[in-house]
Amino acid sequence: MRALVLEKKGELTLREIALPLDVGPDDVRIAIHTVGVCGSDVHYYTHGAIGSYVVRAPMVLGHEASGTIVEIGANVRTLKVGDRVCMEPGVPNLSSRATKLGIYNVDPDVTFWATPPVHGILAPQAVHPAAFTYRLPDNVSFAEGAMVEPFAIGMQAAARARIVPGDVAAVVGCGPIGIMIALAALAGGCSKVLISDFSAPKLEIAGRYPGIVPVNIGEQPLVDAVRAATDGWGADIVFEASGSPKAFADLFDVVRPGGAVVLVGLPVEPVALNVPAAISKELRIETVFRYANIFDRALQLIASGKVDLKPLITGTYDFSDSIEAFERAAAAHPQDVKLQILLSGEKG
Repeated sequence: MRALVLEKKGELTLREIALPLDVGPDDVRIAIHTVGVCGSDVHYYTHGAIGSYVVRAPMVLGHEASGTIVEIGANVRTLKVGDRVCMEPGVPNLSSRATKLGIYNVDPDVTFWATPPVHGILAPQAVHPAAFTYRLPDNVSFAEGAMVEPFAIGMQAAARARIVPGDVAAVVGCGPIGIMIALAALAGGCSKVLISDFSAPKLEIAGRYPGIVPVNIGEQPLVDAVRAATDGWGADIVFEASGSPKAFADLFDVVRPGGAVVLVGLPVEPVALNVPAAISKELRIETVFRYANIFDRALQLIASGKVDLKPLITGTYDFSDSIEAFERAAAAHPQDVKLQILLSGEKG
């Protein structure tokens, strides 16, 4: 099949490549419709690695996807040919200890699309286990279906935060994941979410949502904005979604005593944490790595209309222009939140 292939750091090609399409008894084959361009895809393109995951051979990119089922395995009963679906890209070892504990996202044996050495799905078709394939409700478009994956990260963060209705939260970083976290936090019961960044265009997009308060940290420190919004008490929950080492310098100043800090952004290098400051406030620190047992719930929240992700799609490209889409994503234009690639040639 013709696919978008990362040949090596900084080199993308659209070319034919052999990909596995044999449908097992518990699998489905999907005609891919829409694929989102994720920050991890771009990082592999620009850096050739994320931590210990290194691109050592040509790899197809893409893991945020929706499409239509064109073939089902003999044991599949919950899906049928013609179903519009989205796909959870990580498949764990179902007999692993992590999976049995319900934390399959940290299963060492998980295979995750577009994570070396596993190919992604920026290609016309893919085969996937039916157990990790979800039917799209009629009112959810293919574009929204391809947004379920990043929104699931926001949902995982909100779940880890243990939100109490009425909480005030702060999100550091107004990228796609930061905005997803803010929306998930509101849906989970937060009364208000402050979100910070240097990018005025991204903050303007986030500020269109009721309940989200943008804070331009080029003009005002987040800690000052949070203190003003909470009568000096601090945020009940702080989500770190930027991955920037600089964000950790005053992170514990933003949260109230006894509050929670949820680390979502992934720094490329170790960062310093002010442990005495955390202990003096008896803070709870949580971490997020992908998601587990939450993908279908993220989809249903989108379908309910309580979360509208469509305003976050700021560019759509045909499959033939995939390289251009990645070049734009790598350029990190301040007005861009989520770029998507259409493999069918039709929006919907």
